[in-house]
Amino acid sequence: MKNQMTSSKTVNFVKNNANLLGFYVAILTTVLTVVTFGIAIFTPPISGSFCQGSCIEYPFTNIVSRFPRDYVWMYPAILLTLFYVVLMVCIHYYASNDKKIFSQIGLSFALISATVLIIDYFIQISVIQSSLVNGETDGIAILTQYNPHGIFIALEEIGYLMMSVAFLCIAPVFSGTNRLESAIRWIFIISFILTIISLIIISILYGINREYRFEVAVITIDWIVLIVSGILLSIVFRRANVIIKQIDKLI
Repeated sequence: MKNQMTSSKTVNFVKNNANLLGFYVAILTTVLTVVTFGIAIFTPPISGSFCQGSCIEYPFTNIVSRFPRDYVWMYPAILLTLFYVVLMVCIHYYASNDKKIFSQIGLSFALISATVLIIDYFIQISVIQSSLVNGETDGIAILTQYNPHGIFIALEEIGYLMMSVAFLCIAPVFSGTNRLESAIRWIFIISFILTIISLIIISILYGINREYRFEVAVITIDWIVLIVSGILLSIVFRRANVIIKQIDKLI
């Protein structure tokens, strides 16, 4: 009996720590997403279909003057991606045992998403500008963020698409036993549906020349989800933490 009580307290201690961490990470994820989103919005496109004037054209070798202002948003974006992974880990610990298979799958897709996005952003920050300054322009056109058909856009698309898949996979963790969890579940499901609809419509309309239209759509969807779900998840973790403390008092 004493061993069972000790084991229960140990489990509750782990969950309590996970919920407490989840509470703070959810809030920080929301704040970081708002900051990153705001900086990105005020960084107008200077190439591709959304460019309004004085556009940069292929081979994109005259972009040295755009550093660092066009790259500032990538720094909080990298940090945001790391917090996103930690948030998914906290959700995995929050999940009940019968739902952990879904949270594990969601976490796996989250790790794929984070790996792709962090590599993508770090290459832009560390490789592109130094290469241009040193006159090493070979391969710049295919790598730079200003190329609407380039590797940067493609990696962002798959990275944020994987983030959307992670949201869908982790949605069953929130069983809908209360309105708050039900809201989180549907936010995750609807965001994936909107992502797929966006991909299909943009692909039909523009084909292989979709440039960064889908990239903008999927980033917008995922970041809005991170903002809204971050607020709701902070409440969920806070409530779970209070419940565990009450249980510990009874043991």
